[in-house]
Amino acid sequence: MTAIDGRIYVEGRRAQCPSDLQDAADDLERSGGVAWIGLMDPGPDELEAAAARFGLHPLAVEDAHKGHQRPKLERYGDTMFVVLRPASYDDRHECVDFGEVHLFVGPQFVITVRHSTVPDLSAARDALEAEPEFLGLGPEAMLTAFLDVIVDGYAPVVAGLMNDIDEIEDTLFGKGNADPALSERIYRLLAQVIALQRAIGALPNMVRGLLRGADRYGTGDEVQNRLRNVLDHTIRVTERVDGARALLENALTVHSTLVTMDQNEAMRRMSSASLAQGEESRRLAEETIEQGEQVKKISSWAAILFTPTLVASIYGMNFDHMPELHWTWGYPFAVALMLGFGFGLWGVFKLRRWL
Repeated sequence: MTAIDGRIYVEGRRAQCPSDLQDAADDLERSGGVAWIGLMDPGPDELEAAAARFGLHPLAVEDAHKGHQRPKLERYGDTMFVVLRPASYDDRHECVDFGEVHLFVGPQFVITVRHSTVPDLSAARDALEAEPEFLGLGPEAMLTAFLDVIVDGYAPVVAGLMNDIDEIEDTLFGKGNADPALSERIYRLLAQVIALQRAIGALPNMVRGLLRGADRYGTGDEVQNRLRNVLDHTIRVTERVDGARALLENALTVHSTLVTMDQNEAMRRMSSASLAQGEESRRLAEETIEQGEQVKKISSWAAILFTPTLVASIYGMNFDHMPELHWTWGYPFAVALMLGFGFGLWGVFKLRRWL
């Protein structure tokens, strides 16, 4: 026999606690009450046994066995199959931890299927047992109570996310706002918010679907009132999560802008330094060119003056045998030679723009 966590309620009060599916089916038939049966990580045979005893649809049983389903509500005749994704928040690692629970809700039973210890359903069941009049309204009252607990459980998750978003905003507009690690933190937190959106996005339509089918399936007024309250909480949570996503997307945009501005400022400083270095290089080059021009002028005049000096020094040597010393035109020839070389060199340097 498949071991279960089972309870049979008659007029809202616990009557029996069967330990397996066969006992649960027998007790339910004898008492005419309502059963809440909890299955923890059941195998294919266990789910098939539950399906055979309570008339569960094969497609719903297949989904419950596979797990990793999106939140949804489906009706198979007089039985509903509901998938919910409870959540808790790990503030240390800034991570949303998701559970998964499947519910089969029939005319006389609620079967919950979990593949992990999360969520803990005892709180929902204890709260429901404390209200026997409401519990006596049947399986949809149980489903409503469970929905209420799941939705209320999202509130601390959203509060934890908003607290981390506040820290990001404080950092964003304070010191260290251009730290690249901040972008990574924003992106990781945004991924968690998007995952939470997927987990709760279908809830408002699921609750609205239950309210639309209330008259058709004979849902009591008190259950409808509780469902409206759950719907109000669900809408409030989804709006807060949507707001958290918008804040993070804006924060990511602002941070990217700040990082870009910081990089541009660094580039501007580098450009300014490069321009300053270029200006200094230009000045040094101009000074070098100017010095080169001065050197050319000095060299040109030195060459012009060198030729007459050379001629004069030759004729200034004290040799007895120098034909030009006794030549009548020797002196005019020497002067003409010095002037000719001087003006000749001046003309060459002028032509080359050294002077």
